[in-house]
Amino acid sequence: MIKYLVHKIGYALLTLFGVVTVIFFLFNVLPGDPARMMLDQNENSEQLAIVKKKYGFDKPISTQYLYYLNDLSPVSFHSKNQEDYTFLTEGKYNALPLFSIGNNEVVLKTPYLRESFQKSGKKVSDVIGNTLPNTFLLALFAIIIAIVIGILLGIVSALYKDTWVDRVIALLSTLGMSIPSFFSAILFAWFFGFLLHEYTGLNMTGSLYEVDDFGEGHYIQWKNILLPAIVLGIRPLGVVIQLMRNSLLETFGQDYIRTARAKGLSEFQIIRKHAVKNSLNPVVTAISGWFASMLAGAVFVEFIFGWNGLGKEIVEALNNLDLPVIMGSVLVIATTFVVINILVDMVYAYLDPKIRLQ
Repeated sequence: MIKYLVHKIGYALLTLFGVVTVIFFLFNVLPGDPARMMLDQNENSEQLAIVKKKYGFDKPISTQYLYYLNDLSPVSFHSKNQEDYTFLTEGKYNALPLFSIGNNEVVLKTPYLRESFQKSGKKVSDVIGNTLPNTFLLALFAIIIAIVIGILLGIVSALYKDTWVDRVIALLSTLGMSIPSFFSAILFAWFFGFLLHEYTGLNMTGSLYEVDDFGEGHYIQWKNILLPAIVLGIRPLGVVIQLMRNSLLETFGQDYIRTARAKGLSEFQIIRKHAVKNSLNPVVTAISGWFASMLAGAVFVEFIFGWNGLGKEIVEALNNLDLPVIMGSVLVIATTFVVINILVDMVYAYLDPKIRLQ
C-alpha cells in the first residue's frame, strides 16, 4: 500500500509540474505588461524599471519560468544579494534556512504564489486563503445534498424499476444533468429569492458573512448557502441517482444477494448490509470528481448569488487581468483534484477488498 501511494504521489507531482508549466506560459503570452498593470495610471519610466526589477519582469521568459518554479517549490534556492529577485526577503517568503551553497541559500518554505496586481501588493495566498474556505463550504453542502438525496432516490428507482416512479426520477435526474448551472442559478435566485421571498425568507444574493445593520461587525447568515448549494448540487445529484440505480440493479443479480434472500433476510436488511455498500464504487468515483470540479464550477454560481468564494474572486481577477490571482487559483484547484484522487483510491481499498488485496 505504501509503495502504491508513493507511486501515486510521484505521478501527482509530475501532473502538477505540467499544470504549472502550462499556466505559466499560457498567461505570459497574453498581451500586456504586468508591471504596467501593477502601476495602473501612476506609471512613469523610473517606477516601471523599479517594478520590473523587483518582480523579475526584466528577465527573459525562461529565467522568469525558473523563478516561478523556485517560488512554488517547498525547497528553494535564494541569493544572498539584495539586488536579486530571489533574495530571501522576510515579508515575501515564510522560510526556514537549511544550508548555504556559495552565494545561495537553500531554504524550506511554503509555496509563494506572488502578489496581486490589483490589491495593493496583497499576497495571492492571502486572497485565496480568505475565499477558498467559503467555496469549500459551499461545495461540501452541495455534495452532501447530492449524496444523501441521490443515493436515496437511486435506491427507490432501483426498487421500483420500470414503474412510473422510476420514470419520474429518471426524468428529474436527466433534467438536472442537462441544465447549465448559470441558468438554474438565475432561475432559483429569481423564483425562490424574489417571487417567493415572502414565504421562503431567502435572498437573491448574499454570502456566508454579512455586515450588521448597525455596523457592529459581521455575523453568519446560514440561509444564504441554501440556494447556491442546491444549484451547485443539482448536476451531481442527477449523476448519483443514475449511477446508484444502475449499480444497485447489477448488485441485485449477484449470487450472494440471492443467497441472502434464500436465508430469509428482509429486503431492507439485504439493501442495508450487502447491496448498498457493494454498489457505492461508481458513486464514489462520481462524487470525488464532482467535488473537485465544484471548486472550479462554482465560478458562475458564486458570481450570480454574490457568494464571496474563490469562484467570484476568479471572475473579478479575469475582469481586472490580475494574472497572479488567476494562476494561483488554478494551481490550488489542480492540487485539490490531485489530492482528492489519491484519497479516493484509499476509499476504494476500504470499499472493495479485491482492490485492497491487489
